[in-house]
Amino acid sequence: MQQVKTTTRAVCLAVLGTLVLALSACKKPETQSQTQPIVNPEPVVVEPLKQERLELPPLFRDIEKRTFQFFWDTTNERNGLTPDRYPSRPFASIASVGFALTAYPIGIERGWVSRTQAVDRTLTTLKFLRDLPAGPQASGKGSYKGFYYHFLDMQKGERYDSWVELSSVDTGLLMMGVLFTQSYYDRDDAREKEIREIADTLYKRVDWQWLQQNKPLISMGWFPESGFIKHDWMGYNEAMLLYVLALGSPTHPVEPEAWTVWTRTYNDVWGVYQGEEFLAFGPLFGHQYSHVWIDFRGIQDDYMRERGIDYFENSRRAAYAQRAYAIANPMKWKDYGPELWGLTASDGPQQTLQEYRGEQRQFRHYSARGAGLRENFDDGTIAPTAAIASLPFAPEIVIPTTVSMHERYGEYIYSSYGFLDSFNPSFNYDIPLKTGRLVPNQGWVSSDYIGIDQGPILTMITNYRNEFVWNVMKRNAYIRTGLERAGFKGGWLAPPDSGKGEKGKDGKDAGKDKQAAEAKPAAKPDGPMDPATARALGEAESRAGRMPPKPAPKPE
Repeated sequence: MQQVKTTTRAVCLAVLGTLVLALSACKKPETQSQTQPIVNPEPVVVEPLKQERLELPPLFRDIEKRTFQFFWDTTNERNGLTPDRYPSRPFASIASVGFALTAYPIGIERGWVSRTQAVDRTLTTLKFLRDLPAGPQASGKGSYKGFYYHFLDMQKGERYDSWVELSSVDTGLLMMGVLFTQSYYDRDDAREKEIREIADTLYKRVDWQWLQQNKPLISMGWFPESGFIKHDWMGYNEAMLLYVLALGSPTHPVEPEAWTVWTRTYNDVWGVYQGEEFLAFGPLFGHQYSHVWIDFRGIQDDYMRERGIDYFENSRRAAYAQRAYAIANPMKWKDYGPELWGLTASDGPQQTLQEYRGEQRQFRHYSARGAGLRENFDDGTIAPTAAIASLPFAPEIVIPTTVSMHERYGEYIYSSYGFLDSFNPSFNYDIPLKTGRLVPNQGWVSSDYIGIDQGPILTMITNYRNEFVWNVMKRNAYIRTGLERAGFKGGWLAPPDSGKGEKGKDGKDAGKDKQAAEAKPAAKPDGPMDPATARALGEAESRAGRMPPKPAPKPE
């Protein structure tokens, strides 16, 4: 049975196998340095264009609709649980549920489902989560201390098996969806009031302090059989959202020191890679998950203030670095290039060693894949979600890549619910496969869609179109509190008297233009600058000076 581990996307990268040990039955992604290390040759400098508002080709509407239907069609209508993957559908993923709860309002806004239908589905989900049996017992329970087991039985909602942990980050992904419903369903209607009330109950139940076995950090999770996972969430990865949630809790908050200690390890992964200076994390999901719900444009914590950028710009650089790596293609994988790139955690063909271009190469099934300063594994497997979910960061490179993937491989990788999870043009070995299939002369293609990869595709296209998810979450007081306690300032977090939150005659945010201006690189100030600001500004000016003109992609 194919078993995908969401938490392990970061677990495997943070602990690299030590945690994976006890969860071997889970088939967690492995992220130890591969047998054939990635060589980082002279970086290929791909100059980013000044970000413009590019028109999305019609293909993106089709991707959105199909990806939305994944959540609407595959979710269990009786309890609201969304499968980890489909059509395999072995178990529910609580992280997938978080993305599903976020997807339903997108469907409302796009006219794909009625508000009544979405309210019904959302209430069913929240009530089931509220009433799910909880406790420290090893079986028959779905949650404990407000945290949920990573994988649940699709029908009963109980812990799926003994290898499944009570997951802190997957509970975080769920809670982002829960709080999204709290802010979106704002009508004076009995059922929408109930959504808000249950969402509040679920969030307040989470005892973040309980998982602080090594204060001030938060553990990755807990097993009834063996207790707390020894490894804590340390930066930099998708657990930004976890700490924001924990800091914003009105019932069991962690102290601001948690964010300080979390970011203290950042310097280990700040550096220059493929011509980009940024806070690195190999797989792109680490640069995307928190950004699904939180608009980091123009807001900075202490670390990013010192560096002179924000986390949004950091993610933009990460996308460009991966594209540059694909162009350099040090391992000579088939078809890598400026319009075929994207490494993240995804399905793969099989755990095997095979000869490729005269060398022994390691291939994997489900695994975290990435290229960066630390977390390096690349077996030629491309995941469409890696590029597409980077759309808000770098539309000028994501749009042509998405169109190219569809044109070149769509016959094999694009189906009922959009892009299948992944594909590998270089894998043509006639051996038993863990998942997927071989297409003659085209390589390996995944057979499943994975919820935690589908979610970022839908939500990030939506955020690029109209900032919908971001704007809804800006109304959530808990998220604002969490960001402020983490030390974030500026941008949309600025107080109303600075122009934020004021309403014009048209009812729109009068501070929107100011927010957009703050999201852009600051103009060069007069007088002396601190070294970090000077370094960031100098790099931006240098890049702009070498930037070749490039026309915007034409709509299909």
